[in-house]
Amino acid sequence: MAKVVSIGEVMVELARGADGRFGLSLGGDTFNTAVYLARAGVDTAYATALGDDRYSEAILASAQGEGIETALMMRVPGRTAGLYLIDTDAKGERAFTYWRDNAPARELFELPGWESVAERMIEASLIYLSGITLSLYSNTGLGRLFATLEFARERGARIVFDGNFRPINWKGDVARARAVYAQALKRASIALPTFDDEVMLWGDGSPAATAERLATFGVQEIVVKNGAEGALVVTGDASQFVPIPQPVEPVDTTAAGDSFNAAYLASRLGGEAPAVAAEAGHALAGRVIRHRGAILPRQANA
Repeated sequence: MAKVVSIGEVMVELARGADGRFGLSLGGDTFNTAVYLARAGVDTAYATALGDDRYSEAILASAQGEGIETALMMRVPGRTAGLYLIDTDAKGERAFTYWRDNAPARELFELPGWESVAERMIEASLIYLSGITLSLYSNTGLGRLFATLEFARERGARIVFDGNFRPINWKGDVARARAVYAQALKRASIALPTFDDEVMLWGDGSPAATAERLATFGVQEIVVKNGAEGALVVTGDASQFVPIPQPVEPVDTTAAGDSFNAAYLASRLGGEAPAVAAEAGHALAGRVIRHRGAILPRQANA
């Protein structure tokens, strides 16, 4: 089985270009991370559910083209992939609009055959998911996901969680979001949150406060991403601030955190120290935000 299994949803992406017109691509937070992990040479699989429309076929082909294992990408006849649209302001900050309520990815852990996906996940060395992943599933789906993570942990897998909080995905139910996040964090050995998201969900006053709160769940390795302010890396009693190497004028901040996470995890899996891995994360994210959309063209990935 793949060393890393990433879980979530891949959607059709429409991003507005400099000329005001939209270009079509594919993306989704945990899928973006899976792509950058695969490009870094990490053996990676993606777990999701797709329809049988031409865009679902394009998603499958894209994953295969990136070298991502697709055996955990279930297919549902008669269904279509979700869609999201990105608008960016003059500073490169993005706003999303979604059409995804009927996407089959939401039913991954309730579809016939979901057990086989779970069994394959348990064989992984590392499982990666986000707050957006959690927002997809019903309580039944979440229960099955968390049980799968427990079995994986018992077999030695590391669980990696990026909070990636989007209020719209939780329909304003902050209490439910917090309760579900807490269940994920209790199972996580590595947390890669973005400080702005933690402020929205938990009201944290500083990256250090975020790290301290996450440590109470038993998370052993924490990296709090804070945009141009760099990242705070906390492992056990050690805490280190890792600045960005140089200021970057963003064109589009989509997938900044996703790409950081991929470079960080690839470096850690390669044996690098957390602070060195954070530097790698900054470097890749800095390249990604100079381009529109979530996934860098291959020629720009180097």
